[in-house]
Amino acid sequence: MDFLLTGIMSITWQQLLMYVIGFLLIYLAIAKDYEPSLLLPMGFGAILVNLPLSGVLNQVLPGIGSTNGIIEWLFNVGIEASEAFPLLLFIGIGAMIDFGPLLSNPKMLLFGAAAQFGIFFTISIATLLGFDLKDAASIGMIGAADGPTAILVSQVLKSGYIGAITVAAYSYMALVPIVQPIAIKLVTTKKERLIKMTYNPKSVTKKTRIFFPIIVTMIAGFIAPQSVALVGFLMFGNLIRECGVLNSLSDSAQNVLPNLITLLLGITISYSMKADLFVRFDTLLIMCLGLVAFVFDTIGGVVFAKFLNLFLKNKVNPMIGAAGISAFPMSARVVQKMGLKEDPSNHLLMHAVAANVSGQIASVVAGGIILTLLSKIL
Repeated sequence: MDFLLTGIMSITWQQLLMYVIGFLLIYLAIAKDYEPSLLLPMGFGAILVNLPLSGVLNQVLPGIGSTNGIIEWLFNVGIEASEAFPLLLFIGIGAMIDFGPLLSNPKMLLFGAAAQFGIFFTISIATLLGFDLKDAASIGMIGAADGPTAILVSQVLKSGYIGAITVAAYSYMALVPIVQPIAIKLVTTKKERLIKMTYNPKSVTKKTRIFFPIIVTMIAGFIAPQSVALVGFLMFGNLIRECGVLNSLSDSAQNVLPNLITLLLGITISYSMKADLFVRFDTLLIMCLGLVAFVFDTIGGVVFAKFLNLFLKNKVNPMIGAAGISAFPMSARVVQKMGLKEDPSNHLLMHAVAANVSGQIASVVAGGIILTLLSKIL
């Protein structure tokens, strides 16, 4: 009873706030279906690591002695020491992606590149606000709407804000259907949103599908060597999918592997959500900067599409540019839904999917470029 009283009396207001945040994440996961596979374990983990004298952390407990906390052990092994969890997740993501729409319309790669503008814009803003360059770079990666890349970059750079960055990255991934339509309408007219695009798919040979992940990995490695782990694991997963001789492994990579790693990653990342690290003014500022990065990534893609239209005979619906972020397939669905709302006969899905999968490549390359540049500066 004394031990129970000691634990209750040692609770701080910051820990109480983390309980509220934990319950909020769980609520959003269950009631709103916002990224439940990650927000639910993150929310529950946020409660676990903030319980007084928590046994999931490496602490000395009265009457028990030193404990080897499971969450701290998972964090050290799966994220801090090797970045294994986010990298393994990329294999599953790659195995789930069909690059066919992109290969039949390669110019969509341009939209994936343009939709990374918000990352670099936010890095500049965060630096001006006083964040260290490695922290500013990690915060900027929130804009990619790519949780694993944001985690990996912030961990490699040893950012002190990995918890806040992770929560922001996955929160904005979940809020794509809410935030993106607002950002798109800010920079487009109704006339632009009504632009029709025909889809004339070109056949993509099996050889092309097999060579594509290999060639992309090599090019990315030459341009940004630090991106090889990111791009390589993504493309390795896709090669498993497309080779045609590893069907059982492809099935595991698309289902069992990402489900297991997502589960472990969600609860492990809560190690960085301890109250003393998370409840700070900087956390609120990071959430705001993450929103800026996400919005300007979307706007960057749309504005680039509008720029291209100055020179194109067959105009591009600017909303396609918004799908160049990495949130696959949510962003493509948002563009399709908005297109149908403006004109029920205007189907933009395949164009948006092509831009969306290019965003997957572009976001990990952007992360690799940032790591390559900072490795020369820091």
